[in-house]
Amino acid sequence: MNEALRPQGREQEEARLAALLEALRAGAALRDLAGGHAAAEKQRIADAGLLTLAVPREFGGQFGGADGGLRWSDVYATIRAIARVDSALAHLLGFQCLQVASVELWGSPAQRANWLQGTVEYRWWWGNAVNPLDTRLIAQRDGAGWRLHGKKGFCSGTYGSQMMTVSAHDPVSGNPVFAAVPTTRDGITVHDDWDPIGQRQTDSGTVSFENVEVRAAEVLERPDTPRATLRTLISQGVLTNLFVGLAEGALEEARDYVLENGRPWVNAGIQNVADDPYLQQRFGEMRVQSLAAAVLADRAAKLLDEAWGEGEALAEGRRAEVSLAISEAKIVAHRAALEAGEQLFDACGARATGAALALDRFWRNARVHTLHDPLDYRLRDVGRYTLLRELPQPTLYT
Repeated sequence: MNEALRPQGREQEEARLAALLEALRAGAALRDLAGGHAAAEKQRIADAGLLTLAVPREFGGQFGGADGGLRWSDVYATIRAIARVDSALAHLLGFQCLQVASVELWGSPAQRANWLQGTVEYRWWWGNAVNPLDTRLIAQRDGAGWRLHGKKGFCSGTYGSQMMTVSAHDPVSGNPVFAAVPTTRDGITVHDDWDPIGQRQTDSGTVSFENVEVRAAEVLERPDTPRATLRTLISQGVLTNLFVGLAEGALEEARDYVLENGRPWVNAGIQNVADDPYLQQRFGEMRVQSLAAAVLADRAAKLLDEAWGEGEALAEGRRAEVSLAISEAKIVAHRAALEAGEQLFDACGARATGAALALDRFWRNARVHTLHDPLDYRLRDVGRYTLLRELPQPTLYT
């Protein structure tokens, strides 16, 4: 059973989570083949009470507090558990938590109260249109507020959402403008154009903005502090735990398939397929890789919890140490997810390639997400620290 909800002793919610995992696993292959928007499954996630995982307890959520509230390590444990059975929906939940954290980190007291309480009361799904590297979306001053014109790509979770965070480019200052707006605002069009080889139900398509009003009260004034930059590390932690979940899920699916359907190789000289020493070696390798990824991901999450707990007193050096730990974990998890998705077929054999089984979804989902940012540059940062003891500088990805 996932540990994320144990600190609050909510047995009913644990049962809901277990039922959710079973339902998502049962339909994962068919939904992967179909693609599109997983409305029913997103409703299951909402009904399981998971939309408020990252909402602070002071606003009615489950996160933080001296009385045993959740931590980022607990949130990641839930995301990882879902990723074992359906990494696309784990991505949606992870980015839900990321947008909630954006409001918590960048919002004023009034914004935090309004949007975080609203998330609890109205069970809002949040979409992500924050990608400052995509400068096609232009922000123009309009009195105390702004007007948005253009497009944004890779907008995970926007389709079917009620709220979204957005970044736009101000050509006058050259700086990004951040805001939170209702997805149904006049002039916003969410396109159902997400059609990748994997992660097919993350609703990560394009959003168009035509003269969209952004009111002054909706602008997120991102502070220039180490704590404000934790948003990047939270997002990288989401991806890292998606990779860990994919590796663990591929291993579980391979084991189940082999024990149910496997047959000894003709020259193996054994009666039971599980007695094949080469198969045992393959499963041993897959387990060691997934365990290593999980341990490093847990270590990074613990450091993030500690950094988060320091609040505005968080120093640059401490923040950089978390960044390094997340990079180390992400590198190993990246490799473990891809390797497990590949080794699954060597373990299961030719019949496992049947299209209806969609067992290739583990590799395809991992391959799509591991292209989020280059592994080489993350390795460079770790190598630079190893040689020169230079910690990573805050960027959009570290």
